[in-house]
Amino acid sequence: MGLVAFLEKRRKPFWVSVGLILVLVLGVVDYRTGFELSISLFYLIPIFLVAWFTDRNLTLIISAVSVIIWFLTDYVTGLTYSNPMIYVWNTMIRLGIFIIFSLLLARLRSVLKANQEMARVDYVSGAANIRYFYELAQIEISRYQRYKHPLTLVYIDLDDFKGINDSLGHNTGDKVLRAVTDGIKCQIRPTDILARLGGDEFALLLPETGEEDVKQAVGRIHSTLMEEMAKNNWSVTFSIGVVTFQQVPASVDEMIKLADGVMYSVKTDTKNGIQYHIHSG
Repeated sequence: MGLVAFLEKRRKPFWVSVGLILVLVLGVVDYRTGFELSISLFYLIPIFLVAWFTDRNLTLIISAVSVIIWFLTDYVTGLTYSNPMIYVWNTMIRLGIFIIFSLLLARLRSVLKANQEMARVDYVSGAANIRYFYELAQIEISRYQRYKHPLTLVYIDLDDFKGINDSLGHNTGDKVLRAVTDGIKCQIRPTDILARLGGDEFALLLPETGEEDVKQAVGRIHSTLMEEMAKNNWSVTFSIGVVTFQQVPASVDEMIKLADGVMYSVKTDTKNGIQYHIHSG
C-alpha cells in the first residue's frame, strides 16, 4: 500500500487530532520565539492536512482554532499596537485568509476526487473500467498470498445483447448495461468489485468468498438481472462462469482467462445459466 493510500485510510478524528496537535505545537513555538520571528506560514500546514483528508466544516474549525492560538500567542508575548482595534483587525484578516485557503483547498480536493472517479468508471455502464479492475484485482491477489482467504471471480456475458443494439438502438443498449450494473450492485457488498470488461461482458470479484457462499450470491444476482430484463421487455439473458480460487494465479489475466473459459462453456451449451468451478492450482 502506498503512502497516500495509507494516509487516506485514516479516519476524520485522526486528522482532526493531528491538526489540533500541530496548531498547539505551533502556538508553543510561536510563544518561545517571540513576536519578532514570524512563523505564520506554518499555520497553513494543519489547515492543509485537515482540508485534504476530512471535509470543509472541520477545516473551518481548524482555521478558527489556528487564528485563536495565533491571537493568544501575540497577546501573551506582549506584542502591542498603537490601537487595540488592530488586534481585532489582524485577527479578522488572518481568519479571512485561512478561510479562503480552506475553501479553495477543499474545492480542489473535491474536483480531483471527481476526476479520479471518472477515470476509474466506465461511463456507459457505471461499473469500474477494466484498467481499475486490474488494479484492484492485483491487490486482492496480493492479499490472498498473505492471508490465503478464498477468492472468487464471476464472469458475466449478456446473451443476445447485439440484437438489442440492432433492433432498439444503442441508447437502449446503454440502458441495458446500466441496468445490469445497478442490478448487480444492489446484491453485492461494498468490498466486492464489479467492472465492465468491454462490450457486453462484466467481471465481478468477490474477496474472501468460498464455494458455498458464492452460489447463493450469484443465484440472487442472476434472478435480479432476469427480473430487470423481463420488466423492460428486453430479450437478454446471462451466461455466467464462476471460478473459486483455492490457489490464486499470479496474474489477473490468468484469472480472467479461467473464468472466461467457464462462462464460454455455458455460452456454447444452453446460454442463460451458471457454471461453477473450483481452481486448486
